[in-house]
Amino acid sequence: MHNQIDAKMDVVEGIILRHKDKVFRTAVAIMGNTADAEDIFQDVFLKLFEKQPVFDSPEHEAAWLIKVTANMSKSRLRLFWRVNKVPLSETIPAQNEEQSNLIEIISVLPPKYKTAIHLFYYEGYSIKEIAELTNQKESTVGNQLARARRMLKNYLEED
Repeated sequence: MHNQIDAKMDVVEGIILRHKDKVFRTAVAIMGNTADAEDIFQDVFLKLFEKQPVFDSPEHEAAWLIKVTANMSKSRLRLFWRVNKVPLSETIPAQNEEQSNLIEIISVLPPKYKTAIHLFYYEGYSIKEIAELTNQKESTVGNQLARARRMLKNYLEED
């Protein structure tokens, strides 16, 4: 019995090491603050430990984690009590002032747009992959990206 738990822990530990940064970045991008992202991060890997899903490939493993992260984040955002907010600019390092301004602007987008922008530009997923991860139609994800780009353009033109 003890060996089974150790083996289970080894598997989960390997998955955590491979995907911890991606899961955390995604949670921060959706939640907009590190405190909530840390909670999501823990919940995602706790769910992994409890469920012990079998993955067909490294891509399937990453997709499962991103999907769980997105779903848990959306659920958390529905809660009326959210505390310990830290500006997104303090959690994602910017290489220059222009990048810092863009991160600030992205942080004011509604969560569905932040999710689409983050998964497309920062994690490198295609529209089709984002649609699968977020249980949406490809056209919906495409529209979210287009709207987010328009919003970002408008914000940048105002500045």
